[in-house]
Amino acid sequence: MAAGAAVPGLFFAFAATILLIFASVSSPTWERISFLDVPAGASTTHFGVFGYTGTKAHVGWFFPSTLADTRLNGHLFHNLTFVLVLIPVAAGLSGLSVLFGLCGAAYHRAGTVFMTLLSALAFLVTLVVWVIEMVLFGVARNHFRDRGIDAKWGNANWLVLGALVALFLAFFASLCGSFGRYSYGRKRNVAAY
Repeated sequence: MAAGAAVPGLFFAFAATILLIFASVSSPTWERISFLDVPAGASTTHFGVFGYTGTKAHVGWFFPSTLADTRLNGHLFHNLTFVLVLIPVAAGLSGLSVLFGLCGAAYHRAGTVFMTLLSALAFLVTLVVWVIEMVLFGVARNHFRDRGIDAKWGNANWLVLGALVALFLAFFASLCGSFGRYSYGRKRNVAAY
């Protein structure tokens, strides 16, 4: 292996990629992963990146009129649901950082440098979208609770938070890995002559 120093950053970037992919396929695609769970009678409505239970997956959505009033379905909250598409974007950026990290771990320092830059960019995107989704679903949760509906946080919030921490660690580990030993194989071959 050319650069053992790049491996910790690669591990954390890979973990963040997996967590962000799971958060991206939240409800309505995968009902077990959601940002907000709202019980309605005998069923529960799960809210995700691309909609909620019973809808087709699409970017930008309104809360169901049976649960929310016009305040929650205003233009501001509708526009914030468009921003949730940054979660799959962050997954793509962290996936690219994994690919560059593989190049850095196996071959050249430039791969580790690009992994550092992409993991920093993925961290910033994930930070922005995590704050936005916590505000969006936090306001919705309080709105539902004010109306006597026991809305609860879903597990996707914590998946995105875990990815945020993993990307933070990936950035610093890959930054340190950028300064690691890359010439070990060349020194050993020179000494053989």
